[in-house]
Amino acid sequence: MVTADGTLVLASIIDITERKKAEQRFRLVVESAPNAMVLVNSEGTIALVNTQTEKLFGYEREELIGAKLEILLPERFREAHPDRRNQFFLSPTVRSMGAGRDLFARKKNGSEVQVEIGLNPIDTDEGIMVLASIIDITERKNQETTLIRKNELEVKNKELEQFAFLASHDLQEPLRTVSNYIQVLEEDYGNTFDSNATRYLKTIDQATKRMSVLVKALLMYARIGRDQKLVFTDLNRILSEVLSDLENLILNSNAKIISDPLPSMNVYEVEFRQLIQNLISNAIKFSKKGIDPEIRIRCEKEEDYCHFSVQDNGIGIDSKYVDRIFFIFQILHLKEEYEGPWGSG
Repeated sequence: MVTADGTLVLASIIDITERKKAEQRFRLVVESAPNAMVLVNSEGTIALVNTQTEKLFGYEREELIGAKLEILLPERFREAHPDRRNQFFLSPTVRSMGAGRDLFARKKNGSEVQVEIGLNPIDTDEGIMVLASIIDITERKNQETTLIRKNELEVKNKELEQFAFLASHDLQEPLRTVSNYIQVLEEDYGNTFDSNATRYLKTIDQATKRMSVLVKALLMYARIGRDQKLVFTDLNRILSEVLSDLENLILNSNAKIISDPLPSMNVYEVEFRQLIQNLISNAIKFSKKGIDPEIRIRCEKEEDYCHFSVQDNGIGIDSKYVDRIFFIFQILHLKEEYEGPWGSG
């Protein structure tokens, strides 16, 4: 080709239609991928992201393209990452990133997610790039952690059951022996003891009884939840039976029990009975001196559940101890003032 001033121009025309079509298909594939996809060059500059990347990290596409990949990494990993990237580009192969390590990514808001990353080298006109597929596995890891804790809890429960057997026999037996010998001493030699000896024996006997109650409480706690079955139960019947069992305690304390009509519903019958019995007996035991105990039991329907409340006019619990009431064997009072219990319930 000759220009007007006589200059010769040689032009080479190459049809790149197919290449452009291929690039367009590649972009469509990346965009439609179900995972976050990030295309990065050897310098660590982001060249392409898809919609899932925007959703996962909270960035707009324009904020990521042209930025360094380290923007998606927690601060503690950014300094070491370029060296790892350079090592990959020395021998780029399809593989998972960070085999055997926990990987974390950083969102725009600063929060972190645990991720799995697959690396796939792509040969482009601009050289080798790597297409990273990023999957948020935070929920899966949480589920795995929950499962591990569940398995650990099952092991602990089995150990607790073994301890329950020990508590029911090996620990109770010496306590019974001590109690028996105290009784023998009182019956055979009681008239020869002075006041100090009698007081010492009484102290030993009371301590032994407290220990026996504690061991029984441990045994009961260890058995909670074992072989549980929901049973459709008339709760009025349960309450009536509990009040019958506590009849002497109620009469001696002049306690007044007022209850709403209770429903029939699916409950763990043994545990529910024990709960109601503990709440009523504790309300009587921890009543204010000189005031007859009054206990009110209420039941309110809440969608598919019922909300039970047991209210009394007793000494109550100081607000600073509220967070301790459901821990086993918590004593929130002086044992000289009130005997037992050791929680929970």
